[in-house]
Amino acid sequence: MSNTFQVDLRGIVDLLSHHLYASPRVYIRELLQNAVDAITAVGPDHAGRVEIVTGDGLRISDNGIGLTEAQVHELLATIGRSSKRDELGFARHQFLGQFGIGLLSCFMVADEIRVHTRRGDAPPVLWTGHSDGRYEVGPGPEREPGTTVTLLPRRGSEHFLMGTTVTTLAGLYGSLLPVTVTVDGQTVTGDVLPWDRPQAERRLYAEATLGFRPFDVIDLNVPAAGLSGAAFVLPTPVNPASRGGHRVYLKRMLLSENVEGLLPEWAFFARCVVDSSELRPTASREALYDDGQLAETRDAIADQLRGWLARLAATDPRRLGEFLRIHHLGVKALALHDDEMLRLVEQWYPMQTNMGEITLAEFRARHGVLRYAATDDEFRQLAAVAAAQDLALINGGYVYDADLIERLAALDAEVRAERLDPSDLSTRFLPVEAEVELRLRPFLAAVQRRLDRLGCEVVVRAFDPVTLPSLYLVSRAAAFHEDFTASRSQADDLWGGVLDALSQTVPTDRPQLVLNHRNPLVRRIAALGDDELAGLAVESLYGQALMLGHHPIRPNDAALLTTSLLGLLDRAVPGEA
Repeated sequence: MSNTFQVDLRGIVDLLSHHLYASPRVYIRELLQNAVDAITAVGPDHAGRVEIVTGDGLRISDNGIGLTEAQVHELLATIGRSSKRDELGFARHQFLGQFGIGLLSCFMVADEIRVHTRRGDAPPVLWTGHSDGRYEVGPGPEREPGTTVTLLPRRGSEHFLMGTTVTTLAGLYGSLLPVTVTVDGQTVTGDVLPWDRPQAERRLYAEATLGFRPFDVIDLNVPAAGLSGAAFVLPTPVNPASRGGHRVYLKRMLLSENVEGLLPEWAFFARCVVDSSELRPTASREALYDDGQLAETRDAIADQLRGWLARLAATDPRRLGEFLRIHHLGVKALALHDDEMLRLVEQWYPMQTNMGEITLAEFRARHGVLRYAATDDEFRQLAAVAAAQDLALINGGYVYDADLIERLAALDAEVRAERLDPSDLSTRFLPVEAEVELRLRPFLAAVQRRLDRLGCEVVVRAFDPVTLPSLYLVSRAAAFHEDFTASRSQADDLWGGVLDALSQTVPTDRPQLVLNHRNPLVRRIAALGDDELAGLAVESLYGQALMLGHHPIRPNDAALLTTSLLGLLDRAVPGEA
């Protein structure tokens, strides 16, 4: 037995209003869409017009092709049926709509819809639909060919049909339409395409519409998608994780002011206003259908943004530098997988080094090797000491910087990149003289016993700057050993056994507290001849070195800082007689 589905219109309207459309205000867009499609169906030379009149309800009239009574029964009473699809179900190219649900959006604001229509010489027809699913069809009063849709407001939605609201919405959605649209006699169409305006007017448009005066305006043109428009470059930094929306028109009708997915993720520094005749909308007409054509369009726009950056580099380096200071994160993200942008970053983007801010190209020309610290804390710890040893160092701790340095070295065999291991720095320090080292052995043995419980090795070297008494250095091997030991202490029996099996392969390097023998305070501590007082002083230097190097303070370290400070105070402040 074969049966047909039954449709609950109230349920469909609830589905549209709460799940498909973002707001009831889209009903204006759907009415304009139907009117423009009816005008388009007459022919390319037809002078179309759409008139909207508000009052007790809303009336929208067009001089389009109209419908016969048979078409009224077929199209208006069948949800999902559209005259704007061909026999294979594809949307006809020239029409805006295609899903056959546009008129239903009016039930979000109206309890009753009346469609008075006439096609050619056929008799006029009046269709009346109710929100409970009923409809009537009968002869209508005489009229010229075309269609008039009348909405009678539902309780609580009257404000959506008021003159000021309708004028605003009609202007928002239809200001660029190629037909004349009026609301209560006021024309809301006829705007020049924003990207066809003079450069100064484009900037004013962006300020009025997008809320900012752009750093620059980039023309966009993708013929395969029938797309033209402009990308407006933001004048201030923006969070790269944010997904800024774009103002997209389809066949001159506004799709949405906040469409995502039009640009690649790295291009977060631009907001676009575009019109397309080929990209497909979703059923709600509030987003773009994510298909192969959208992906190709996104790639084409990415190429045009990349070309703009390359032109800036060639013609206006100063302005490129200004742009990079604002939006360096986006460009660096692109450079991670784009060779041309990587070269642009190398030549023009200044990175932080211990010799000042310079580009990678300039750094390489001066120092040969791109030597870098992998984290910001590591750079802050080593920058001054490395500079004192005449060792140039790049701060690779900013987002993407270390990855870009490594990628540049992988791309170009002439580029050498080297991550500075803190332990490598100690090899540049001078050892103390043999006689001095012999004299320091009792002192070193005493302080080493105090720091053994913290897993730290104490050494004495001579290095600049003289004002720095000590330096805490953790090699990558030592850092890995600390992490391994912490993981073993927290593991259960199963994983503990696995880690024990691996323990023989883990390097056992320990962090080093390097005492600077050139520093007067260190020399005085070493010459004290009082093991207890010298130990307290070195423990204090250990705590200071931890904090200056931005190293994590473990519970044992915190306890040591407290006891060493109290011990020094106790020795410095005489007790009661």
